[in-house]
Amino acid sequence: MTDVLEDLQWRGLIALSTDLDELRAEMAKGPITYYCGFDPTAPSLHIGNLLQVLTVRRLQLAGHRPLALVGGATGLIGDPRPSAERQLNSADTVAEWVERIKRHIEPYLDFSGSNAAQIVNNYDWTAPMSAIDFLREIGKHFRVNKMLTKDAVSARLNSDAGISYTEFSYQILQGMDFLELYRRYGCKLQTGGSDQWGNLTAGTDLIHRVEGVSVHLLATPLLVNSAGEKLGKSTGGGSLWMDAEMTSPYALYQYFVNLEDALVGGLLRKLTFLEREEIEEIEKESAERPSARIGQRRLAEEMTKIVHGAEETAQVIAASQALFGRGSLGELTASTLRAALSEAGLVSAPAGSTVADLFIAAGLASSRNEARRTVAEGGAYVNNERVGDAEEVVPAERALAGGLLVLRKGKRTFAGVEFVAG
Repeated sequence: MTDVLEDLQWRGLIALSTDLDELRAEMAKGPITYYCGFDPTAPSLHIGNLLQVLTVRRLQLAGHRPLALVGGATGLIGDPRPSAERQLNSADTVAEWVERIKRHIEPYLDFSGSNAAQIVNNYDWTAPMSAIDFLREIGKHFRVNKMLTKDAVSARLNSDAGISYTEFSYQILQGMDFLELYRRYGCKLQTGGSDQWGNLTAGTDLIHRVEGVSVHLLATPLLVNSAGEKLGKSTGGGSLWMDAEMTSPYALYQYFVNLEDALVGGLLRKLTFLEREEIEEIEKESAERPSARIGQRRLAEEMTKIVHGAEETAQVIAASQALFGRGSLGELTASTLRAALSEAGLVSAPAGSTVADLFIAAGLASSRNEARRTVAEGGAYVNNERVGDAEEVVPAERALAGGLLVLRKGKRTFAGVEFVAG
């Protein structure tokens, strides 16, 4: 019951907390009920959210009882950002996103047994409450001077944009969530991201005022790269979403394969369930052979398995190898192949085009002369087969699944072509 705290600390998953000794003593008495909240601000969770989901899972594996809160109410309000006001989404949109996010969370938790997980929606207890009741029963316990000190609030107060009462009230709603879960389920621990610390403490303060008891908080660190950008939201090429239609399994895998060395060890600890000894061995091998990217490949494999499953991961790894001539392209599904080629660059061309036409269309050659030179030097490939004639016509029958072709220049530069009717 308590060893999980040591494991979380070793993995670097505790950035902030209330009193760990008191929490450890509480856990030693038996399973505790805890919760983590997820607001439906998009149709998918991202990798930053996944860190929270996996932390919830780790605590459940240790025997504790999880509540996954999907914020149907707080999603309608918007958590304050330091920069500008959030765009409020319609009630129908938020309700749809609530259902989608539930489906993202469910595979990671166990809904049976003595510590079965539950998914709850704060809209259930917030919507029936009148504004007068909210102000009288909850609002009276909050002190405005303290609310103004929250980082996101103070940043906005000092900006030209200011902050609306709608976003200012978010911390009151989140505090009410913890109080409600304490009353309904005996919930004594909330987990969340360290950037949410101000909102997290709103709940502990409210419960202490209203119920006269102390409850606990654990905040995980933000996942950021060396430039300080969040991995889940600001990756340069867009967000790393958990939804396969928003970030393909291939794109997710490639992101972690190409991760900078300094981040790999920490992410193996935080985002995988590998044991300590195995992670330390991977780190040792990576230090001895950095060019082999052993850590990155293992991290990419584990992450893709966690998010998309073993079968999809096998397809992604096969695609990664096949695109560079180390496997069979014909064994790839159309969806995997399309996702991989979309990352590299996918263009359309009519069936019956010449090799030179295709290389120019795909951006692998700037001119017909360059295309001919690449072919003459033995560096042009169509579907991993070396081409000997730049003017060779490529018929529709050469296409792979989904009417796709893989063009490669040299060993590492490739692009995709989708045949269309000429």
